[in-house]
Amino acid sequence: MANQSPPRIFSAKRRCAIRFRAHALQKQPDAARFLLDDRVEDVLERLAFLRHEPATALIIGDLTGKLASELIRRGCAVTSADPAALPGVLALDEEQPYPVSGFDLIVSLGTLDTVNDLPGALIHIREALADNGLAIASFSGAGSLQSLRQIMLQGDGERPAARMHPMVDVRSAAQLLQRANWASPVVDTHSLSVRYRSLDTLVQDVRAQGLSSALASIAPMMSRDGLEHARKAFADSADAEGRVLETFEILTLSGWKPKGGWLQ
Repeated sequence: MANQSPPRIFSAKRRCAIRFRAHALQKQPDAARFLLDDRVEDVLERLAFLRHEPATALIIGDLTGKLASELIRRGCAVTSADPAALPGVLALDEEQPYPVSGFDLIVSLGTLDTVNDLPGALIHIREALADNGLAIASFSGAGSLQSLRQIMLQGDGERPAARMHPMVDVRSAAQLLQRANWASPVVDTHSLSVRYRSLDTLVQDVRAQGLSSALASIAPMMSRDGLEHARKAFADSADAEGRVLETFEILTLSGWKPKGGWLQ
């Protein structure tokens, strides 16, 4: 029996448009980038803990450029890539074999939660590593944006629309790493909590950090009444200071390619 193609949950076109918009928004001095910075800091901490000093690295999806800059400062030869054809970086289709390989380190930041074939994407990362190479993939987990999800549902009322895409949880991520045959696989998660005074600011932060929905099925535009219902739902769920707590879960997968090939 021939292999079946994975279901088309996400739109590649919308995915790239989200990346282009986030890249443009990040040029604004007041753009939210706490998730982007946290991911970079986490990767640097992991490299220090593991005492891994790569000579070559492929960095995918770093909208800030900070990780590449730091690794270059340390003497690492860095190739920067992104699912979208952003200026100055390699346009990379993560669901196809990579055009470049042999890296001591591959880091994917905030992109793998919107690929249709996540097991295949993890295998392509594995194949692009050199012997003793390390892979780290960080993206939004299933615990993210629970407040916004509920507010959008209340805004839609009796006819809810799919305005936010599904996300991977820790258990599923561990199973995926086993299927992709990463050696010494580790999956962990941590969360950042932010309090917001307005729904508009929350949505702006989501867009600026590339977290908008990339679903292939486009939800209808929310009506003016629906938007007012959503804003009321936001106000009703606010605390005594008029703020709503939102959670951003960061899921991180890591693993190695041992010398001589992958464990069977």
